[in-house]
Amino acid sequence: MGVSGGARTGRPSRPAVLAIDAGNSKTDAALIAADGTVLGTGRSSGFQPQRTGVGAALDVLERAVAEAAEAAAVPRPAPGAPYADRVSACLANADLPVEERQLAEAIGARGWGAATAVYNDTFAILRAGLSGTEPPRGVAVVCGAGINCVGMRPDGRTARFPALGQLSGDWGGGGGLAAEALWWAARAEDGRGGPTELAAALPAYFGLASMAELIEALHLGALAQLRTHELVPVLFAVAAAGDPVASALVERQADEVVALASVALARLDLLDEEAPVLLGGGVLTAGHEQLDGRIAAQLARRAPRARLSVVSAPPVLGSGLLGLDALGALPGAQEKLRAHFG
Repeated sequence: MGVSGGARTGRPSRPAVLAIDAGNSKTDAALIAADGTVLGTGRSSGFQPQRTGVGAALDVLERAVAEAAEAAAVPRPAPGAPYADRVSACLANADLPVEERQLAEAIGARGWGAATAVYNDTFAILRAGLSGTEPPRGVAVVCGAGINCVGMRPDGRTARFPALGQLSGDWGGGGGLAAEALWWAARAEDGRGGPTELAAALPAYFGLASMAELIEALHLGALAQLRTHELVPVLFAVAAAGDPVASALVERQADEVVALASVALARLDLLDEEAPVLLGGGVLTAGHEQLDGRIAAQLARRAPRARLSVVSAPPVLGSGLLGLDALGALPGAQEKLRAHFG
């Protein structure tokens, strides 16, 4: 497995995998032994290289890595020496293969591992949701701040989407749903659109009396734009109460999830086979009855042999499993790692 020669030197072998999962809001790191034992974990803030620059974004990762190393009592033996045999990093905002390659080079230059692999963070959900030691086979859709979908076959084929927002044809995710809810609510209040309870519910969430006040607060900075994601549960609550406008947004989100999954299955020639479709991210793991029910019904129509499930395990598990896969893990290592993360 390429583990360093502790038996020859009398020193403990270094960890096999440094697993990293970095989303827009937080970063998790774990140092993992060859047998799947988690030696230490760390956490830092969100990974946003497009906003902060690659160097500053990697500094965020490094804080989580350093915390994991301290927890594992695995100091770097020398400046630039690797913490582990392999870095397995699943990163938000690594949306294109070229970005994965560039980030792998930048992380490799930090010297955290003897080898480095970078994947879009949706691959972590896919791997975390698949049991066993066989190469990944299935499709994952993540709906958190944004929306994305990937699929893999054991022969190495993948299906993926650019996931760059409206530019690449995407719709929804937490940010998109909040923006749509605000749009419909603003038009309802000023008369350009039909009525919706969103016009009262959205400003009320922030203690404001009208959409006009909410728009002003967001525009002038009295209320941070980043807080609009807090409106997504409000949207779902209004939809559950029967509001037609909010319900239509929830149903459209469900249809987008199904469209991504069914297209990915078709690209991988899995539509006619039993194949897992795994759902992850805050929007899809929150248990919204209307959203979940429509996804199940529409997927059964478009991909009747798909097996739908929700992934509740932390995505860093998927990063770790991908790392163990690449190293040819010892028997039972994946199961031990999975058991640690529950």
